[in-house]
Amino acid sequence: MFSKTAIMKSTGACCDKISRLKQELNTADAVVIGAGAGLSTSAGFTYTGERFQKYFGDFIAKYGFRDMYSGGFYPFDSLEEHWAYWSRYIYINRYLDAPKQVYNRLYELVKNRDYFVLTTNVDHQFQKAGFDKHRLFYTQGDYGLWQCSVPCHNETYDNETTVRKMVAAQGFSFAENGDLYVPDGIKLKMEVPSELIPYCPHCHKPMSMNLRADDTFVEDTGWHHAAEQYEGFLQSHRNQKVLFLELAVGYNTPSIVKYSFWRMTHDWPNATYACLNYGEAYAPDEIKRKSICVNGDIGEILTALESQ
Repeated sequence: MFSKTAIMKSTGACCDKISRLKQELNTADAVVIGAGAGLSTSAGFTYTGERFQKYFGDFIAKYGFRDMYSGGFYPFDSLEEHWAYWSRYIYINRYLDAPKQVYNRLYELVKNRDYFVLTTNVDHQFQKAGFDKHRLFYTQGDYGLWQCSVPCHNETYDNETTVRKMVAAQGFSFAENGDLYVPDGIKLKMEVPSELIPYCPHCHKPMSMNLRADDTFVEDTGWHHAAEQYEGFLQSHRNQKVLFLELAVGYNTPSIVKYSFWRMTHDWPNATYACLNYGEAYAPDEIKRKSICVNGDIGEILTALESQ
């Protein structure tokens, strides 16, 4: 059992860290946000459980998928079935709003500050919450984009119109809030019409998702422009008071956000590193004196920051 004294000390320490973080936010010349998958999870974009069952119950019954993510790698027998699965996946994780207001709370905290966002998330929720698209660098792609699967060229293509047609063709209807539902008496189809399957307009090979899964990932003009904007932002602030705010970044691709934030915090004399994570809030010894680590749900921590 945990003693009451230990619990009180832990709660007090967390409040002290949140107060210090709010002070750093208020006094920073610039805030660099680094966001990982846990931020969207906190916002309600879960890939298992009730949400998975709601939209993919037929695929679960047929293939025994345990989560949305692993189902995305399944080698379906046809492109018609492949895009039936993926159109649902894209629609609910890219074109629906997040169920919880986590991104909106984050935006309220930084909207009047000089900020830039580096994220491995591909669900577009930063822009939907109001973040300036010119201050965003989506390093790993976007659920809303297709590319040539070869790829024979470095362009990407918006998929919203076709994805909506694919979803509707399976039997789903759209609620007023954009959510999907199955009308009474309708049995969902697990295929899309062949004429909706996307093919490259140049080489006519099948299109694929613009997601960094292997060396075929297309870094288009927009990707390179965002990379340049991010680098320029860093260079223009390196001698100022900068807060590196890392949110729910795991260890799948730590070099993109976590390790780069550690390095810059170490090298930049006026930098502070803040790590907000559920059970994995950590800073190496070399930068601990310049770090604020808060364990907990991101949404709850942001709410506490708002109330400071």
